[in-house]
Amino acid sequence: MQAVILFASFFILLILAVPIGYSIGIATLIALVFGGDGSIPLLMIAQKAITGCDSFPLMAVPFFMLAGNLMSGGGIAKRILDFFDTFMGFITGGLSMVTTITCMFFAAISGSAMATTSAVGSFMIPAMKEHGYDEGFSAGICAAAGTIGVIIPPSIPFVIYGVATGTSITDLFKAGLLPGIAMGIALMICCFIISKKEGFKGETKQFSLKAVWVSFKEAFWALLSPIIILGGIYSGYFTPTEAAVISVVYSYIVGTFVYHELDLKGAYKALRSTIIVNGATTFMVGLSSAFAAYLSLAGIPRQIASAMLGITSNRILLLVIINVFLLVVGCLVDNIPATIILAPILLPVVTSLGMSPITFGIMLTMNLAIGFCTPPYGIDLFVASAISGVSIGKMMKYMIWFIFALLIVLAMVTYWPAFTMFVM
Repeated sequence: MQAVILFASFFILLILAVPIGYSIGIATLIALVFGGDGSIPLLMIAQKAITGCDSFPLMAVPFFMLAGNLMSGGGIAKRILDFFDTFMGFITGGLSMVTTITCMFFAAISGSAMATTSAVGSFMIPAMKEHGYDEGFSAGICAAAGTIGVIIPPSIPFVIYGVATGTSITDLFKAGLLPGIAMGIALMICCFIISKKEGFKGETKQFSLKAVWVSFKEAFWALLSPIIILGGIYSGYFTPTEAAVISVVYSYIVGTFVYHELDLKGAYKALRSTIIVNGATTFMVGLSSAFAAYLSLAGIPRQIASAMLGITSNRILLLVIINVFLLVVGCLVDNIPATIILAPILLPVVTSLGMSPITFGIMLTMNLAIGFCTPPYGIDLFVASAISGVSIGKMMKYMIWFIFALLIVLAMVTYWPAFTMFVM
């Protein structure tokens, strides 16, 4: 009964277009008042909301956001893009492949899908349209490649998952590297096939080692940033939170003193944007923590786990059911509250099937990331549409194929443990 009241009130509030953070908090309050026996005090919501945000690893989130904004305004993203354009732009569909690779590199800096889509899309969507690519395809590949931002480390959702489940964030970062690269390769293959079919040609300029060397020298400091950040984490020199702070300092120094594109006005704009987004994120994290705490105290995860295991004993089929469920959730709910709420519920189910908590973290995040490209939530779709002026309807013609490519990689993560665990 408690679970019914909790989830029914939550989804009714979502349908009524109540903001996600408020929906989570109000649903928890309703369940406490009408579904409980009085043993859990209402004060629990405030207590858990505050303690849920009181986390050192969670401090990485605003710093990665700020680093992404500084790199976008400081010319780092553009120089990475120009470098890859010199040796891939002439291939059929080359600019769309350059977009994908640039998103992969920017993902290794920002940890955010929205930041990746926004930073790369602002340069690449106009460039692709100018070179004869369909506007729906141009905006669609930016939105799809933006999802890599939360899989290739560092990843903000991995930090959230690690805090929610007690899983090593460093191990999650290691495990996400190969799936993130595979997502990029799958999208590039898809880009080549679509471009061949639709007649999207490469740029007229030919490959030149001299041009590659010139662009490499210009992009050197930009290309060095993910090496410093990830190298420091993997080598154990600093924690993910410390890496986030270092990335902010590095981004500011390079953008201001090396590329001379980041002034005080640009730094203020980046800081202001980060504060606004992080305020909303922290609000959701706090109330999602209260929601998850109520689930635990009421024993709801155990009940749901028993019910799901009662559906079938077939491991393959049960994982299909979980993936479909997560894909649907990703279409409706932001990945941060969804991770905090669903990770404690589903983790006992997948571990009973022999899946590692680390692999499940990658699987969960990838499912919710695909939701960035699917209506009605589809935050990457909205960002790409806002940047390009292209309707979501025009993007969906191509987005179907991009999503199919991402689902193939998701299947590899789900059913091939070595795909995520080989680095452990």
